[in-house]
Amino acid sequence: MYNALLHAHSGLRWVVLLLLLAAIVTSFRKWQARDEYTAGDNKLYLFTLIATHTQFLIGLILYFISPKVPIFGGGMSFGEVMKESIYRFYTVEHITGMLIAVVLITIGRSKSRRMGGPIQKHRTVFTFFGLGLIAILISIPWPFRIPGAGWF
Repeated sequence: MYNALLHAHSGLRWVVLLLLLAAIVTSFRKWQARDEYTAGDNKLYLFTLIATHTQFLIGLILYFISPKVPIFGGGMSFGEVMKESIYRFYTVEHITGMLIAVVLITIGRSKSRRMGGPIQKHRTVFTFFGLGLIAILISIPWPFRIPGAGWF
């Protein structure tokens, strides 16, 4: 089960990144053009939110069963984990950054739905989804940052 979830989590990363980029580009273009907020925009923003939440839930399951987070059944204390950079990344940095990103994206989607006009809606999505994307890009275990991490 662990390997299946890990591959799903690694592959879904690209779906989330593509949807976030599409939502950010769309919201920026429509905000600048003072364009309407359409049903298609609403669906794109909603699918981005759903994909992000799905990715986070899979990651949360992995957090409790992964050997990369040894504080749950791995026999290491939190202090020992904090001394090892790989374990610290997965135990603290990765999940914290991703939680921040999910919260930002959720707030952006929620606030945009309550905004009055289309310009404010697109600007809100652009701002919060953009900040969420930055948090995600910082928190992803990229192969050039974390030894042993892969592209998929």
